Amino acid sequence: MKALRILALVLLVLAIIRIVGGPMVTKIVVSKSRGLLTAYGGDGRVLKVVPAIVGRQPSGTKEREGDERTPEGAYFVCFKNPQSRFHLSLGLSYPNADDAERGLAAGAITRAEYDEIVGAHASGRIPPWKTALGGEIFIHGAMGDRSATAGCVAVSDHAIEELFPQISLGTPVVIEP
Repeated sequence: MKALRILALVLLVLAIIRIVGGPMVTKIVVSKSRGLLTAYGGDGRVLKVVPAIVGRQPSGTKEREGDERTPEGAYFVCFKNPQSRFHLSLGLSYPNADDAERGLAAGAITRAEYDEIVGAHASGRIPPWKTALGGEIFIHGAMGDRSATAGCVAVSDHAIEELFPQISLGTPVVIEP
């Protein structure tokens, strides 16, 4: 318990330093093929480039729960978890409206699920994560010795510690093939 308090205090201090002294990240681009996460500032300048790993099935976009693919497309940070089992994590708004459109056309989700996903995106909320399309896609730490994830984007603990306080809810995230 004491270690958690110390970690929380350290993260708070880092957050204050970043907010006061460091630029905010206004866009994240993940290149699955290059294995890189690039963070951009408000002026379009690259703030940080870090190695990243993605799902065990790196080709193609995520289509369903359990396919071990990382989605491709335009998302946003919809959830921040400072107590993640993967150190720190940023929840992404997968599935988005495009994913929902594909899922509806394929018969993987209902019209009600489609409407809920589209509505969540329009209002900047967390989309339903418990549909046949899957969900709970994060950018997180704990990359360690991993060579792949179940569909998330993993970076080093050090990288997520630096980025976490610089990223706000709503920050756009583009995941490229």
